[in-house]
Amino acid sequence: MATLAVSPTLLESLQTAEHHRPAGEFAHMDDAAIMLELRAGNMAGFDYLIQKYRKPIIHFMYRMVHNQAIAEELGQEVFLRVYRSRDTYRAEARFSTWLYRIATNLGVNYARDTRHERTASTVYLDEVDGETGTTPDVADSTPGAEASMLRRERLEAIRQHVLALPERQRMAVLMHKYEGMDYRQIGDVLKLSESATKSLLFRAYQTLREKLKTFI
Repeated sequence: MATLAVSPTLLESLQTAEHHRPAGEFAHMDDAAIMLELRAGNMAGFDYLIQKYRKPIIHFMYRMVHNQAIAEELGQEVFLRVYRSRDTYRAEARFSTWLYRIATNLGVNYARDTRHERTASTVYLDEVDGETGTTPDVADSTPGAEASMLRRERLEAIRQHVLALPERQRMAVLMHKYEGMDYRQIGDVLKLSESATKSLLFRAYQTLREKLKTFI
């Protein structure tokens, strides 16, 4: 996979650019207004948006690709595209909607481009869990350890079945379940009406309930 990292020149410019407005003031501004500041040449606005959205975007990308390094590279590419779009940005939608649309498109394109390279994920007993940072203790047969293993198995099954959903259903579930976005926000990202988004999620959750009925 070709590197997607933000160029060192761009990162250096973030550190050395002369700020037009103190960074602390951005906390009281709308994100779209901050983008307009960036469009006007205020690099501090870009730095603020990275700090605010970097972790949520990387988390979102990880849910799609299930690889931390790739998620971080894709996350950097998201912000690189934000930067490149600064001159043409128009505050016609919520900034977060626009940002997640970029992230969604990148995730979909990555999945398509690497489909032939991917195989079904395997859960190894000594593998560190990406979410908890822990490993299951196979030597511990206490009820607590058994319950933890069952929970881990259930979470892995959920992840696999979510990833197996049709493309738009998968993206909608990731945004709804893991990002806490509402129907309108998801619809804006996917360019669907609110009713169509509800229908999409209903079908997705119906499929998941059927696939996961042994865990319910």
